[in-house]
Amino acid sequence: MDLEAVPLRDFAIALFIGALVGIEREKKQEAEPERGIGGLRTFILFAEAGAIAAWLSRATETPWIFVGAGALVAALVIAGYAAWVRTHPGDVGLTTEIAALVVYLLGGLTTYGQPEIAVALAITTSALLAWKEPLHGLVERIGRDDLYAGLKLLIATFIVLPVLPDRALDPWGALNPYRMWWLVILISGLSLLGYAASRWLGSGRGVPVTGLLGGLVSSTAVTLTFARRSREAPDDASFSAALAAGILAAWSVMFVRIGVTVAVLHAPLLGSLAIPLAALAGVGGVAAAVAYRRADDADGKAGEIALRNPFSLRSAMRFAALFAAVLLVAKIAEQHAGARGVYVVAALSGLTDVDAITLSMASGARGGGIAGATATAAIVIAALTNTAVKLGLVVALAGADLRRRVATAAAALAAAALVALLLG
Repeated sequence: MDLEAVPLRDFAIALFIGALVGIEREKKQEAEPERGIGGLRTFILFAEAGAIAAWLSRATETPWIFVGAGALVAALVIAGYAAWVRTHPGDVGLTTEIAALVVYLLGGLTTYGQPEIAVALAITTSALLAWKEPLHGLVERIGRDDLYAGLKLLIATFIVLPVLPDRALDPWGALNPYRMWWLVILISGLSLLGYAASRWLGSGRGVPVTGLLGGLVSSTAVTLTFARRSREAPDDASFSAALAAGILAAWSVMFVRIGVTVAVLHAPLLGSLAIPLAALAGVGGVAAAVAYRRADDADGKAGEIALRNPFSLRSAMRFAALFAAVLLVAKIAEQHAGARGVYVVAALSGLTDVDAITLSMASGARGGGIAGATATAAIVIAALTNTAVKLGLVVALAGADLRRRVATAAAALAAAALVALLLG
């Protein structure tokens, strides 16, 4: 037989796949010595069997070889599982057995001409097996309302979105229902990811983590919560520094989130936005780090932020209406008042939400209706306006020391943004 016709590389990949999953199962057996149908060697053999059976099936054009060998492997796995259950009736988990069958199939996939997919799936399988505790912990933290919110997001994405018309319905060519709803889903998805991260990691892991995770969902909620909490110990400088670190970290995340949104929607616009957003996020991050260094042992006093799941169909429709209004007004302002009109709309929009104007400007720049420089300046204006509103919350609700710290940082943010715009 011609050795060149034998996919030696694919067989080696199959052995690697078996070893990858087998090592994880072997380590698992060290914690539970009697549990499982096999460890490293057994899983390597499962993968090897799949690779050989698949190669023989291709070479002889007889797919039943792979099917028959798979049936034999399945029978051996079932026999081992049955023997285990008879002696341990209280332990009926199927994870290792299913993993063995998956490894057999992945081994076959390598010699069926898809080694890259097989390796990717093997890594995913090993990760799922190794991360048992974190995954179970995440499921425990998911409430019924969180599950419903996730299902609603799926409904909005895969049921509502496809039936919306993909054309402009207004005389100005600004309101495209399909694209608008897609953008609503984008923002909702980013918020939901941040919320899931906060539920997984927990928001009580220190002020910086609390601020970062909370900023993914709502930097305004972080600001409001920490500003009110500062009243509990208005004379504690260390406590105020910790709270300032959390607030500034949340603000920095907002600027990063704006950049991610623009990159997804219209990447060329990010080129002109990169400098001002980097300046805002960088100055905010440095200010947060400086405040945190002065917090001493107050890190644990900040507590948790009560973040609610950010997605519901009602809130999504409200955001869609706001987005449509901002998009339409910005389009009209651009036509009748030029860039100055857009800047006024951006400032007004930033009073309540920075996402709507970000999406509007990125969409307008992508379609050519709004100049890139105008869109860049409008987004920065909205971000600064929104930051000013949150500074107002701190001034109105926080203690004097926290007000001073946050106000100083806000002034530095504004100066950095203006310098970045002038340089850009």
